[in-house]
Amino acid sequence: MTWHGPTFRISDGESIDGAWCLVWREGDRRGEHYPEHLFIYADGAITVGRFDAIDLAGLERWLASGKLALDRPGAGEWPLPASKWQARYPERRTPESFLLEVADEIARLAGRPTTADCCWDAVRAYRAEPTRDRRAALREAYLKVPAHLRVFVLGDMERQDRPLRILLTEVGDPVDGDGPVVTAQMHQDALDYFADGDESAERALERERVAYADDPTDAPRPPVVLRETTYPRGWPAELGDFALRNDYDAPFAYRGETYSTVIHGYWALSAADRADHDLIRAAATAHEAREAGRKAARRADWPAVRLAVMAGLLRAKFAQHPPLAELLLATGEAGIGYSGVFESPFWRDEGPGGGRNWMGRLLELIRSELAEAG
Repeated sequence: MTWHGPTFRISDGESIDGAWCLVWREGDRRGEHYPEHLFIYADGAITVGRFDAIDLAGLERWLASGKLALDRPGAGEWPLPASKWQARYPERRTPESFLLEVADEIARLAGRPTTADCCWDAVRAYRAEPTRDRRAALREAYLKVPAHLRVFVLGDMERQDRPLRILLTEVGDPVDGDGPVVTAQMHQDALDYFADGDESAERALERERVAYADDPTDAPRPPVVLRETTYPRGWPAELGDFALRNDYDAPFAYRGETYSTVIHGYWALSAADRADHDLIRAAATAHEAREAGRKAARRADWPAVRLAVMAGLLRAKFAQHPPLAELLLATGEAGIGYSGVFESPFWRDEGPGGGRNWMGRLLELIRSELAEAG
């Protein structure tokens, strides 16, 4: 089964992570089935299509009754392998093993260990102390993995789960009943297989640590969202995040001109005509400057230079207003999202809906430059 995602649903104001797959649902005419989405969520909720909410027990009943099928009824099935040991594809998926897979996927979404995770824990425990009891625990953990997914549990496309099946078979017994007779050397080879895998994984981690040595190591801070706000009675006396926005009144000089806000500077410098530039620069408010700028003819090279111009305006604003620079630095290493409806999606963050958030990115860049300058 192929799970798709991410998706989510809102419950009591909280976002619940989910995933979905395709199943076959019985139609109005008995015996006819059509493809349907099966949604599952981290809290255990399951939805067939958009409206039919059930749980794991409900899903079991739907599968048993024929209301849901895992494959299109009447479709051909893979033939059973002549030899389980020589088979190169998974066991057939059954309603019972699919229910285990759904429970595993719910556990993954909720951040809990899956049966595959528990199997790996049992492998590590057995390698640390290869006793009969721990082998029994490993066998139990392996058999809890959905049968049609066991060949994938080691993530090895070539050997699949064979090293594990060898390790679980007593010396002198054939693997899977029709495979090779296990010897003590085969057990040791299986243990060596896992040891080599651990060493390879450690080498890969070490290469990653070297390659990404400059990555942040601290836990990320929650993002700072600069929301669009209106203050009809004037800006508050105490500085807040609103002062980081482009419409905040903080006059600064840039390329020989003085601009009341970043909005004034951005739209004035976008104008092709000098008269329009002066009109925009003299606007009484940032809102009026924006409106006048949008109506003016734009410079032909504006799409190519607007990022550089905006960066220059921001540098001037924060360099000439130390309290604002301190306010920006106080956001630390948090991501900055610049929201609002007056800016274009190129500049603003629209959350899951899109937006390129170049304004937030540039503020993070200026913050980094301020930190370097000390």
